[in-house]
Amino acid sequence: MVILNGQTLTFSDVRNVLFEKEKVTYSDESMRKVKESRKAVERIVDEGKVVYGITTGFGKFSDVYIGKGDVEALQLNLIRSHACGVGEPFPEVVSRAMVLLRANALLKGFSGVRPVVIERLIDLVNANIHPVIPQQGSLGASGDLAPLSHLALVLIGEGEVFYKGERIEAIDALTKEGIFPITLTAKEGLALINGTQAMTAMGVVAYLEAERLAFQSEVIASMTIEGLRGIIDAFDEDIHLARGYKEQIDVARRIRTYLSDSQLTTKQGEVRVQDAYSIRCIPQVHGATWQALNYVKEKLEIEMNAATDNPLIFDEGKKVLSGGNFHGQPIAFAMDFLAIAMAELANISERRIERLVNPQLSDLPPFLSPEPGLQSGAMIMQYAAASLVSENKTLAHPASVDSIPSSANQEDHVSMGTIGSRHAYQVIQNARRVLSIETICAMQATEYRGTDKMSQTTNLFFQKGRELVPSITKDRVFSKDIEAITDWLKASSHHFDQTGSKIHS
Repeated sequence: MVILNGQTLTFSDVRNVLFEKEKVTYSDESMRKVKESRKAVERIVDEGKVVYGITTGFGKFSDVYIGKGDVEALQLNLIRSHACGVGEPFPEVVSRAMVLLRANALLKGFSGVRPVVIERLIDLVNANIHPVIPQQGSLGASGDLAPLSHLALVLIGEGEVFYKGERIEAIDALTKEGIFPITLTAKEGLALINGTQAMTAMGVVAYLEAERLAFQSEVIASMTIEGLRGIIDAFDEDIHLARGYKEQIDVARRIRTYLSDSQLTTKQGEVRVQDAYSIRCIPQVHGATWQALNYVKEKLEIEMNAATDNPLIFDEGKKVLSGGNFHGQPIAFAMDFLAIAMAELANISERRIERLVNPQLSDLPPFLSPEPGLQSGAMIMQYAAASLVSENKTLAHPASVDSIPSSANQEDHVSMGTIGSRHAYQVIQNARRVLSIETICAMQATEYRGTDKMSQTTNLFFQKGRELVPSITKDRVFSKDIEAITDWLKASSHHFDQTGSKIHS
C-alpha cells in the first residue's frame, strides 16, 4: 500500500502503483490539512470575499464576481468548457499516473478541496478506472487545463474511461465499481485542473522507460564491441577518473564489468590502435545522457510532490495567495533535455550499426549478409535506424523555446511543457527501435566471431535475443524481428544496475 501525503512520493512508489497495480491510500495528517484548507474556502464563500477562482471567474474573467448561489455552476461550467483536448488519448498508464499525481498534490493541503474529491481520485486508481484524456491541447501553463479537465469529467460522471480493457462511458465504470459521482463546489474544479500533472505524468512514464533503455543500451553496446573486436583499453578507469564525471566513470565501469571475461575484445595495437568514436566514446556520450537523466529525475521528483494550484491557501486560510506554480517551465526544460539526451543514445547507436554492416569499416560480411549480393542482409535495417534518428532530431527541437499568449493576453507566457513531454516519449520509442536494430546486428556479428568467446553477460543477452530473433541465414521480413526485440526491451522484467549486475523488477 502506497500512502500519499503530498510530500514523499517516490519513483519507486509510482512504479509500483503504475505497473504492479499497488493500492493507494492517504495519511491522516495530510487529510487534516485538507480539511483545514477547505474551511478557509467555505469562509470566503460565506463572507462574499473576492478571491480569484473561488468567487471570481477565470483567466481574463478574474475580475467578474461570482455570488454564492453560482459557485457550483461556475465549477461545472469550468470543467465542461475546458475539456477541449484533441487527438489520440494518452497511454492508459499515463492517465493512471495523472490521477495519482493529482491526488498527491491536493493532499498537500493548499488547494481547498473537500476530502471527498481526493477520495474519489484514489478510488479511480484502486479500481483501475483511467480517464480517456486526449494528448493535445495544453499550453503547459495555467496548468494542463484541457487534459486535466478530461480527468475531472470522470469525477462528475461524465467523459470516458479505460476500464478492464475497454473504452466506455465513465458513469458505466463508476456504477460497476459502486463509486458515486460528486458535485464540485467552490474552487474544486479549478483545483483539479490548475496543475502540471499531464506533463509530469507523461514525463514520469517517459523517464522510467528511458532509465531502463539507458541501462540496456550499455549491454547492447558491449555486444557490439565484441562484434567489432573493440579495444577495451578505452574503458580503463584511469581515463575516466582523469576527466571526473561520475556518470562517465560509472558507464565505463559497467562496460568493463560486462566484458570482463570476453575473449572478443582486444588491446591497443592488437588489431588497431584506436576505435572510432562511436565505440571509444561510449562512456563519454552515454555518461552525458545519464547526467541529463539524473537532472530530469530530480525535477520530476520535486514536481510529483509540488503544489501547482492557484490560488494557494496558507496558515489555515489567513493567507490566500494567487501565484504561478502551475507554470510548467521547470518540467518543460527537463522534458526537452530528456528528448535530446535519448536522441543521442539513438544517434550513437546508429553509428555503431553502420560499423557493423559497412564492409569498409570492419572485416565482417558486407551488411552481415549470408550471401552478399544475392541477399541484402541488414542493409535496410540501417536505413530504418537512420530514418528514426533523423525523425528524433526534429522531435528533439525544444518545445520550451516557444510561447504563445492566451486568455486575451492575461496568460502571456506559457511553457509548452506538455508538448515537450510527448515528444520526449516518442523519441524514447524511436530510440528503443534503433537499439533493437543494433541488437540484431550485434548478435549476428558476435555469432560470426564465435559466441563461445563472448562474455557471460553478453552471451546471456544473446541467448535471450536468439529466442526471439533467429540467425540471419537468408533474407526475410526483418520488420517483425525489429518489433520482437523492441517489445522485449520494453516489457523485459530485467535490466542492469549501476554495478553492472543483472537485477529483477
